[in-house]
Amino acid sequence: MSAAPIPLCVDLDGTLIRSDLLFESALSLLRRNPFYLFAFVLWLAGGRAKLKREIALRADVDPAVLPYDERVIAWLREQQGQRPQVLCTASDAKLAEGVAAHLGLFDTVLASDGRRNLAGSEKGAALRERYGERGFDYAGNEFRDLKIWQHARRAVVVNGGRRLAGAAGACCEVERVFERNGGGLRAWLKALRLHQWLKNLLVFLPLFASHRVLESAAAFNSAMAFLAFGLCASGVYLLNDLLDLDADRRHARKRLRPFAAGTLPLSSGLLLAPLLALAGLGLALAVSPPFAAVLACYYALTLAYSLQLKRIVMLDVVVLAALYTVRIIGGAVVIGGGLSFWLLAFSMFLFLSLAMLKRYTELHGLIDSGRTGASGRGYAVDDIALIQSLGGASGYMSVLVLALYINSTASEALYRHPQVLWLLCPLLLYWISRVWLIAHRGDMHDDPVVFALVDRVSRVILALCAIAVAGAI
Repeated sequence: MSAAPIPLCVDLDGTLIRSDLLFESALSLLRRNPFYLFAFVLWLAGGRAKLKREIALRADVDPAVLPYDERVIAWLREQQGQRPQVLCTASDAKLAEGVAAHLGLFDTVLASDGRRNLAGSEKGAALRERYGERGFDYAGNEFRDLKIWQHARRAVVVNGGRRLAGAAGACCEVERVFERNGGGLRAWLKALRLHQWLKNLLVFLPLFASHRVLESAAAFNSAMAFLAFGLCASGVYLLNDLLDLDADRRHARKRLRPFAAGTLPLSSGLLLAPLLALAGLGLALAVSPPFAAVLACYYALTLAYSLQLKRIVMLDVVVLAALYTVRIIGGAVVIGGGLSFWLLAFSMFLFLSLAMLKRYTELHGLIDSGRTGASGRGYAVDDIALIQSLGGASGYMSVLVLALYINSTASEALYRHPQVLWLLCPLLLYWISRVWLIAHRGDMHDDPVVFALVDRVSRVILALCAIAVAGAI
């Protein structure tokens, strides 16, 4: 009589998926209601198993969009039928069973149950009780899995690196190693979205508009303001990506973002996001307490936008436009200058148009993909005509504000030849009309500000605007 085949026990978090279901489920609850954070503390007092169970009972995690390691999935399909396959995880059984049902690869699911946290030595003891010493093979991804490999027949090391593979080899025979794939500096630079720091160049606008660019103290303070806004913005981008995992994974391009794709650990993002914000606020406080207050308002508004406001129709685009305008306010405050009514009105109308353009582009993409609503947003594809008309009107209003400013006494006080500034109006009218036409044809980037920075025609128009302003001084 032949011996029964040795079961293959597979870890879930970090092994089968490039993520962690505890963080996935906790973030889905925080996205729904940030005050769940206080409930987490109470549940954790009852132990990690209780915390996982309480979160799992309330969370909505779709196993179909999780970032699976396709190499491991393909290998498990090859192994299917040759030996029993067991999903063995510290995640709660409710979530683990959903993953197992979706994949259809596992004969058994062993998971935390609200009383027992099946991690590390607890998992090793459970497998030893069920299959006996050296009676199972185990696939894992981290050093605490060594407590399991000490009792396993063979080890399968996934995304653990050479050190872990060597340590696993000292415990048992290593059957297979899946090399670490993704992550690193490039992924972090993408997650921090350093290219978006270019939006913070708006803090220099009051410096140039007031003709104080040659004042070293003002220029230095503006540079520090740029850096502070950048640090805070990157912190918010990290948090926004963590809270938008489900929606990003359903998006054609956003699914490639590092946290959505699983190339960066969620725990690192949760740690780095507040640290970046604190660094930005600390720098702002060192430069100017009034500027720190402006930056704190900016951070609070971006946080509110990420948590809730972006789901409220029309309010979301008004907030986006306000966030651009707050950068200009911060630039004025940090150099001790007054706030220009004309500059604030112009920026609000212009950036409201660009915010509308961003939503229009998203809706246009939904139409192309055959969907009717934006995931995580309050818009439907039927709104696209209204968004287009409102966005175009807002852009043209910014040109009207500019024209009124040129014809006012305010421009005469700053410019020797203010009539030269009239060249800005046709240039801006052309640019606004062109970007909306490009969006109408479906060729616009997700972010129109990024498009403007990489588009050759937009750069030429910016250069012509700079020449016009220089000629007016």
